[in-house]
Amino acid sequence: METDFLPPHLRKYVVEQHYEKYTAIDQAVWRYILRQLKAFLSKHAHECYVEGLAKTGIDIERIPRIEDVSIKLEEFGWRALPVSGFIPPAAFMELQSLGVLPIASDMRTLDHLLYTPAPDIVHEAAGHAPILIHPEFSDYLRRYAQVAKKAIISKEDLDLYEAIRDLSDIKENPSSTPEQVKAAEERLDKVGKSITHISEASELSRMNWWTAEYGLIGDLNNPKIFGAGLLSSVGESKWCLSAKVKKIPLTVDCIKTSYDITEPQPQLFVATDFKNLVQVLDEMADQMAFRVGGLKGLNKAIQAESVNTAELNSGIQISGQIVEAITDSAGGVAYLRLQGPSQLSYQDAELSGHDKNYHAHGFGTPIGFLKSHPGQCPSTFTDAEWLSLNVTPGKTVHLEFTSGVVVKGEVQSRITRDGKTLLISLTQASAQLQDRVLFAPEWGTFDMAVGSQVVSVFGGPADREAYGETTDFVAKRVPAPKYSETELKRRGLYAALRKAREDKLQGEALTTTLEKLLAEHKTVAPQDWLLYLEALELVLARAPQSSLKTQLEKDLSQLASKDEKTSGLIADGLVLAGAL
Repeated sequence: METDFLPPHLRKYVVEQHYEKYTAIDQAVWRYILRQLKAFLSKHAHECYVEGLAKTGIDIERIPRIEDVSIKLEEFGWRALPVSGFIPPAAFMELQSLGVLPIASDMRTLDHLLYTPAPDIVHEAAGHAPILIHPEFSDYLRRYAQVAKKAIISKEDLDLYEAIRDLSDIKENPSSTPEQVKAAEERLDKVGKSITHISEASELSRMNWWTAEYGLIGDLNNPKIFGAGLLSSVGESKWCLSAKVKKIPLTVDCIKTSYDITEPQPQLFVATDFKNLVQVLDEMADQMAFRVGGLKGLNKAIQAESVNTAELNSGIQISGQIVEAITDSAGGVAYLRLQGPSQLSYQDAELSGHDKNYHAHGFGTPIGFLKSHPGQCPSTFTDAEWLSLNVTPGKTVHLEFTSGVVVKGEVQSRITRDGKTLLISLTQASAQLQDRVLFAPEWGTFDMAVGSQVVSVFGGPADREAYGETTDFVAKRVPAPKYSETELKRRGLYAALRKAREDKLQGEALTTTLEKLLAEHKTVAPQDWLLYLEALELVLARAPQSSLKTQLEKDLSQLASKDEKTSGLIADGLVLAGAL
């Protein structure tokens, strides 16, 4: 699988699809869902949906090979790569910003046929891929990813992501016990209740949820579906258009509305068209720290307690956990302080010698104008101007900032890029603001970033590759399920049924094969309605005079009386099978 075009830190999320792992039950579940979705969505989805299924190689009869989907998507400027379940939001967004659609290669179980909280190949391939053929939506998704990868993600967000991922993995694993599910649900509830603030990443997540995942489009009173969460859910695609779900015009205020991934949504937002999505996204971006910068942006990073980057107007980028922005009497940023491993970069490339190992214990720097040159950013000083201040190797300097910060020390070096001074390194240095010691000589070399204002604050390190692993980019794998002996027999029966379909058995030969198969099924999994439905569909199409028709209809009728959910699934299946 070709991944060389990806930055190395993203390659770890890509897995092999291992097409052979899909069982005949998986194929039957896929087939049932896709038949139901296409029948309903051909009338109720955005007009590009059905066309998109065909153009992206999504076949109703069998689970797609992701490499085949990728080849089709290349015609529309995208690729597809298989990943394992939930991947960190920051990684997901960076992949999308590169024109890659990450497709979870896992397949939902029959128990979660209508809806699964875990990303799976139905959601990603049949939900996301078809809409990408529309150029305006494709443009929105790329723009969204570019904005979202700049979002500040908090430690609380990462804790919540881990809890959601664990719950979804446990729920989808057939070997999980009720006790494990309950414990995971309780953990998610506890983590959710401990959230103290809504981060930028959370706000962007909400925007994504109410647009690309659960978005409606068009007329407020008669909207069409375009969100992948709805396009991949038989139940919610029908529920969402009912009068029970409130329809709200899409505005940037959608970020104020939270959502529960385990429940159907009580309200949905309706975009007038795909251009409306871009307008709302731009309004959101204008509020974010990467565009706002300054003290407001820094405070968001401080609150997040995660690795973020502050960029000064000189272009130097300071990455790490920002813990304090000391202000001057006018409320401007006078001094910036980081703790733990810190990195210095320029244009997203780490400065040589200024990695997180060298700055392992943190970083601090004054920001602002010098009293000797008020109103002129120090980064723009000429060599002559620096020389007039004694800033030349081996000389001792005394620099006073308009904020009141005073820096003293012996100049070791000055780093410049593109005609601007980025960094001055001092030995035997001290930095002080009134009575507060900001840096002392015994702490080592004082590397002073140069710039008069913070123009941008964004999530993650500037040079992610050089910085190395961060908690928002940890790769995990969905655990492989373990099957009981009974379950393995059940899967064998589905395989035999699929073989009869693909071998095109008809008439008496089909009846004989199905009689043996169904007799065993009644002892192995008598409550499994999907196999009966698949068998009835074959009988109606290839052996309509068979006595099995009456027996299968009776079996399905009895199973339909079990509960409302099962009754609805069977009834929908009978319609498409031609039995109703």
